[in-house]
Amino acid sequence: MKRIDSILIANRGEIASRIIRTCKKMGIRSIAVYSNADKNSLYVKQADIAIHIGGNNPSDSYLNENKILDAAKKTSADAIHPGYGFLSENAEFAKKCLKLNIIFIGPNPIIIEKMGLKAEAKKLMLKNNIPIVPGYQGKNQSFNNLNLEADKIGYPILLKASAGGGGKGMKIVYKKNELKTAIESAKREALSSFGNDELIIEKYISSSRHIEFQIFGDKHKNVIHLLERECTIQRRYQKVIEESPSPILDNITRKEMGETAIKIAKVLSYDNAGTIEFIYDSQTKNYYFLEVNTRLQVEHPVTEEITRLDLVQMQIEVAQGDKLSIGQKDVKAKGYAIEARLYAENPNNNFLPETGTIHTFNTPNSQGFRLETSIESGSKISIHYDPMIAKLIVWDKDRLSAHRKLSSSLNKLVCLGVKTNQQFLSKILSNEDFSKGNYDTSFIVKKINISELLNHSEICISA
Repeated sequence: MKRIDSILIANRGEIASRIIRTCKKMGIRSIAVYSNADKNSLYVKQADIAIHIGGNNPSDSYLNENKILDAAKKTSADAIHPGYGFLSENAEFAKKCLKLNIIFIGPNPIIIEKMGLKAEAKKLMLKNNIPIVPGYQGKNQSFNNLNLEADKIGYPILLKASAGGGGKGMKIVYKKNELKTAIESAKREALSSFGNDELIIEKYISSSRHIEFQIFGDKHKNVIHLLERECTIQRRYQKVIEESPSPILDNITRKEMGETAIKIAKVLSYDNAGTIEFIYDSQTKNYYFLEVNTRLQVEHPVTEEITRLDLVQMQIEVAQGDKLSIGQKDVKAKGYAIEARLYAENPNNNFLPETGTIHTFNTPNSQGFRLETSIESGSKISIHYDPMIAKLIVWDKDRLSAHRKLSSSLNKLVCLGVKTNQQFLSKILSNEDFSKGNYDTSFIVKKINISELLNHSEICISA
């Protein structure tokens, strides 16, 4: 394959800034694309070249495949890095790149297609003796059939959009008499969000934890995993805090889950960065395959901190045909890492997104602290895109030291002009159960009193 000397980044915000940083390190020309709203964004200034691609609506810009490809051709880009979100798991877009002799920095489109539908992914795992959550993933979507399957599985159950993610089209059903309404609601939401109303049913595991393994493959059939990330602290199925190593896994279970992740990667002939997501049952200590994310994850810095690897660099190297530079025996965890996502949102108003200008954005500068952002003082938070302001990542020698350092970093961070979830994150970190690692996916609902944040939020975060 051809060497990559220039990369167009088909994304925006902090992930665009992150990719640009590695491009600079590798001597690769970086090409940013931007909408009207992002004209003055930090990532646009950081890139070697910036191309305007349209209006603020994502369909007019970041989701417009033709405009992205035209910009790549216009700038003679060797490759396109899709980041995460937008076109990152769009198999058709990846195919178009390849037809134009533009390297798509991600796995083969066939893999993206296979893993794009949860039902098909689960069938493939069953065929290869990978443990999956008991459930139904069939084509018969009639209410009568779904009703029968739910009875077989046993309540509570979880309805999920087969084509979806991010919690859309997802409903917990505790009782049989709630099923019909939940199915109708989940199907409506799935169709609206993904153009596909097919549902799968899973047994709902109330004491579940969300543990994922970072995998990497090359085009020479080499695959490795880069250890796990604990992503259990979630709100409405969206991750809030991630850490590694997981506080609940013993070394035997960690080794077994890692081997399962490798087995899945080999089944898929996986050839770039990806993540195998598992559900771990705290009570039975059983784990089950959930899904494969065929892209770089938002929380990838956690893995980078404990392994001292640059995952974006590895993506680029593998995409241009290089062999993986390390083997499984070379992968060692060093210390502890944790990441918190800072959002422009109001915890006291049902976490609704906030918009406006960030008048002051000052962040701490301490050893072991890492910031991923494309925000600076004067940046505007638009109504058009995800309201994430930054990711705060901390590394230290052990878990409690890392937690203490992240708490300190949050206390020192100044973000004025819009309300944020800053104090909400601090509240999680100060919780005794979280400190002890005693939590599951319902932790925020059960343990965090949002109303206690009101006065502090109003005084410190508004400006």
